[in-house]
Amino acid sequence: MKSTLCSIFLCIVLLFFPFSWGTSSALTHENFLHCLSYHISNTSSISEIVDTPNDPSYFSRLNFSLQNPRFSSPFTPKPLVIITPFHVSHVQAAINCSKKHGMQVRVRSGGHDYEGLSYVSEFPFVIIDLINLRSINVDVENSTAWIEAGATIGEVYYRIAEKSGNLGFPAGICPTVGVGGHFSGGGYGTMFRKYGLAADNIVDAVLVDAEGRILDRKLMGEDVFWAIRGGGGASFGVVLSWKIRLLPVPSTVTVFTVNRNLTQNATKLVHRWQYVAEKFEENLFVRLVLQTISIDGNKTIQASFNSLFLGGVDKLIPLMQKSFPELGLVREDCIEMSWIESVLYFNEFPSGQSPEVLLDRVPLTRLSFKAKSDFVKEPIPENGLEGMWKRLYEEEVGRAIVIMSPYGGKMSEITESEIPFPHRAGYISLIQYLIYWEEEGNVTESQMHINWIRRLYSYMTPYVSKNPRAAYLNYRDLDIGTNNNKGTTSYARANIWGTKYFKNNFNRLVHVKTMVDPTNFFKNQQSIPPFPSTWKKRAH
Repeated sequence: MKSTLCSIFLCIVLLFFPFSWGTSSALTHENFLHCLSYHISNTSSISEIVDTPNDPSYFSRLNFSLQNPRFSSPFTPKPLVIITPFHVSHVQAAINCSKKHGMQVRVRSGGHDYEGLSYVSEFPFVIIDLINLRSINVDVENSTAWIEAGATIGEVYYRIAEKSGNLGFPAGICPTVGVGGHFSGGGYGTMFRKYGLAADNIVDAVLVDAEGRILDRKLMGEDVFWAIRGGGGASFGVVLSWKIRLLPVPSTVTVFTVNRNLTQNATKLVHRWQYVAEKFEENLFVRLVLQTISIDGNKTIQASFNSLFLGGVDKLIPLMQKSFPELGLVREDCIEMSWIESVLYFNEFPSGQSPEVLLDRVPLTRLSFKAKSDFVKEPIPENGLEGMWKRLYEEEVGRAIVIMSPYGGKMSEITESEIPFPHRAGYISLIQYLIYWEEEGNVTESQMHINWIRRLYSYMTPYVSKNPRAAYLNYRDLDIGTNNNKGTTSYARANIWGTKYFKNNFNRLVHVKTMVDPTNFFKNQQSIPPFPSTWKKRAH
């Protein structure tokens, strides 16, 4: 019985976490469980929503939504409690008891935080895993939907398409990503040149703040509502649900993937793409996926021109012939399909695969990875691209990937301060750098791959944005700066990474944080800090 677990909790803590926390801390966590049991006893059995290290389900629960095996080693700090709420009152209880007993809180939606911040902490912590809060209610008549934060992008797309073939939403490509973090960090995908970010199309939200209050847009106020749409919701509370604006998609869209290697003029095509892709009409999205491949045992670079066009092939072909004739796109390269089928296409599911595959929360493969990001304002010259190729050759074939997504369209029309996500007009592309490897507990090998991507990032310095060198929050990167490691958050340290993610919006985010969470209850290695208490008068 879980009601008796507190009496043996100390032994379990010392068994599983001998390197982290001692006896007095373990007793605090025992008190935390008593508190939680008291507060939820009227709504559910504690056994339904709580897992601790002595439960057989603990590690399966922890690992189910752990998307980066880099953070699953025996030496990675583990939560003392995993809470999987079925009701908002469970979230309130978790917050109130954590605050009372000095526990940090990590909130997990899909588990895709690139640095594991939704399920790792250096201090005693609990995970609030929102996997059971994932209902989706689509209102076709009003073109809106209420989505609980534990839902995945794939579940959202499926439920929209289930109700209408002519409505969609401009969120990301990967279907297993949770909407809780994705929406709160901005969220972009194949339609962001047409409709902007996911966060640009949120019209209401519900969150639980540090005091345990349930707040919708009206109650939280416009400043907080502004902050959670692109500023990272985990700094301000636990977002429980989002109301989104659904947007028109045609009955027929067109996709293509054209691959070119170095013997097929890939370098010049990539160079030319930088001049035209952000100027395409907003219905056309053509991204670049760059990686090494092997042809007859020889390494080369492959550039994949991967596209969604919101319309038919008869309109796409003349558009491409006019704007990017160098690619040589022909009708045979193109496939017409529905919008929901294009979601499957971009995830490389087999032709004819049922959209129900989007309901699967578990990715087909899980490899350890490290990622970084950049924003580009001027085309990278050919010799700069060739230097990138040289560095891609250093890694195993296909393990290092560079993805370049074109800007322009709607992204250039929305102001930098409309929401916290500031990367708008003036950019031609967003770059994501990725390196994957199989995690086998070899710390030296892992560090080798991490060092490689850091060298690539350093090499790219002359070719990307400056002052600040901008970064994308959802491609979390602790290399660009962190809060200090003593459990507190320094404004000066946070400003280093904060201006890279948010530019001039960072100070407004700090003002909002000071207002909604002045004691800094919601904190992690890259959380928005409140102003120091000595600055509060000046801040307001």
